[in-house]
Amino acid sequence: MQHTLWIGSRKGLFVAERGPGGGWSIGTPHFPGEPVTQFAADAGSGTWYAALRLGHFGVKLHKSSDRGASWQEIAAPAFPPKPDDGPWKDDPTPWSVDLLWSLEVAPDGTLWAGCLPAGLFSSRDGGASWQLAQGLWERPERREWFGGGYDHAGIHSVLIDPRDARHLTVGISCGGVWQSYDGGAGWTCTSDGMEADYMPPERRGDPLIQDPHRIAQCRSQPDVLWCQHHSGMYRSHDGGLRWRRIAAPAPSEFGFAVAAHPGDAQRAWFAPAHSDARRIPVDGRLVVNETRDGGASFTAHGPGLPQQDAYHLVYRHALVASGDGRTLALGSTTGGLWVSEDEGASWQCLSRDLPPIAALRLG
Repeated sequence: MQHTLWIGSRKGLFVAERGPGGGWSIGTPHFPGEPVTQFAADAGSGTWYAALRLGHFGVKLHKSSDRGASWQEIAAPAFPPKPDDGPWKDDPTPWSVDLLWSLEVAPDGTLWAGCLPAGLFSSRDGGASWQLAQGLWERPERREWFGGGYDHAGIHSVLIDPRDARHLTVGISCGGVWQSYDGGAGWTCTSDGMEADYMPPERRGDPLIQDPHRIAQCRSQPDVLWCQHHSGMYRSHDGGLRWRRIAAPAPSEFGFAVAAHPGDAQRAWFAPAHSDARRIPVDGRLVVNETRDGGASFTAHGPGLPQQDAYHLVYRHALVASGDGRTLALGSTTGGLWVSEDEGASWQCLSRDLPPIAALRLG
């Protein structure tokens, strides 16, 4: 089966193609030398979108209508000026986008962008203009949110319900899980059941300070959600209204990435690291943990992955599955890239020499 794998890295956007003969090839990078933090492809129009984080020059967004042959810079999400009066005049959170951390395309072509700090934006004109979801940004509870690795809270997961594009679920580090049922106007915090082990006992169950590292949704059964949390792993079978902590697998329940099987609500893959303090594989062995029974048990898959002296970390968006769940891709902070064509059981290395990988997309 032919596949395209988009690789957002610290030094450009790479595109890998799997031809009908089964071999993979990686092309020269788009935006060479520049940090690409997110990528999205609109299956309807064929448009590609790439987000860049250029430090002093800010966040940039580009689109291509010809599979990367040419790129056009478009508007990037931007906050309005911070108010001079009212309840937000002393807001310690900067009203400027530092990172475009999540980028998703709805079936109708609407773009949704989750940012750092934790603003959610939408564009209905292909990125020509953006609208801030003020109903989320101006929630009074936002004052309780805080950074989970960055100085401020950020939105890294944006899920669009395939049954109803007005139903949105976002994951915020550290601000918990929030849902909207009206296209982003109104919002409800739905972090019940999550426990933040990094907080004092009296606050561990506080829904507003949870740190979901990544949330994934089963496409065929969208009420089933999976979460790799800072403190363990969770599953929800009621659309994220309540969360259940699942069994801690060997070698570790800490990590950042999770991918849901698109057609089997009992299956998901996680990329574990040793711990928060030691963000490297346990015993130097890189593995992918898979559950086939809703999180009751796990199998650690290592064939084809480095099994000694490995120091890779897999970021939130660097473990992905194809639309049929048969092909997976895994990228690391040390430039390793692997694919599996047997549902994660074994892996082949495509490169060990790429720049640090921030985000993968598999089409």
